[in-house]
Amino acid sequence: MALTDEVRARIQETIDANRVVLYMKGNKMFPRCGFSASLVGALDELGVPYETVDVLSDPEIRQGIKDFTEWPTIPQLYVDQEFVGGSDIVRQMVSTGELHQLLGVPFEEVAPPTVHLTEAMVEAFRTAAAEQEGNIRIEISTDFRYGVGFTPKSPGDLEVVTSGVTLLFDRASAKRADGMTLDFAPGPQGGIKVDNPNEPASVGNLSVQELKALLDDSAEMTLFDVRTSEERATASIEGAVHYDEAGQAQLAGLPKDALIVFHCHHGGRSMAAAQDALQQGYSQVYNVAGGIDAWSAHVDPSVPRY
Repeated sequence: MALTDEVRARIQETIDANRVVLYMKGNKMFPRCGFSASLVGALDELGVPYETVDVLSDPEIRQGIKDFTEWPTIPQLYVDQEFVGGSDIVRQMVSTGELHQLLGVPFEEVAPPTVHLTEAMVEAFRTAAAEQEGNIRIEISTDFRYGVGFTPKSPGDLEVVTSGVTLLFDRASAKRADGMTLDFAPGPQGGIKVDNPNEPASVGNLSVQELKALLDDSAEMTLFDVRTSEERATASIEGAVHYDEAGQAQLAGLPKDALIVFHCHHGGRSMAAAQDALQQGYSQVYNVAGGIDAWSAHVDPSVPRY
């Protein structure tokens, strides 16, 4: 498909209208490929305003931007009407400070993080290193998803040697890694286990079996039911507090480190309530997976299903 004048004009208009434009798969809220997500994270880290164009929603733009730039891959970043590069180039520019300089953002030095490896992790890394080329690289995204692989060292990388194992971090990942511990469990259900004190609090996932164990042990826990009064009249879990106005007032009176659990019919509404509680500053917040329907199916069949 040749680049038409109409498509060229649309691309040029977008580039001219925005100082920073990222052509990507998805958008800044919902990237739809890892490379696009990586550049969104980098731009968010720099704190500059930028526009995104979702090439997946427009086949003409998806091919047209490649022809326009004469660059074969997506994502593509433009700054001040000039093409900067794709994923690898931009990430390298972030590491060296070149992108900071281009955008007028201060470049702060980052110290190598302190990282702890258990004996099992050291052994797993050494075994893998004997079969791989390159260095062990650990990446941590802005939403604390982790990537571990073997790559060559790049300019701007921070090198950490711990327990005789060399690890590489880009600058952004290094800031999110300080104090992190990596463990390894073998077997089909095993893998790398991460304990990172820098991770923000998140809603925990609680199975109905785990909920029953907490209730049986009379744990110091408050279970909130976010369903309607009509639903509660049909089926309920004994001891659950209705999350109505009175229930919300009860939550407000609990310590911020209290153990709080939410449930609904299947888990969707209660997850929203749990995330809201996190934003209010509560740190031990859980959502019951499958809700009361799973409770009826797997714990207490006397509770009606509806």
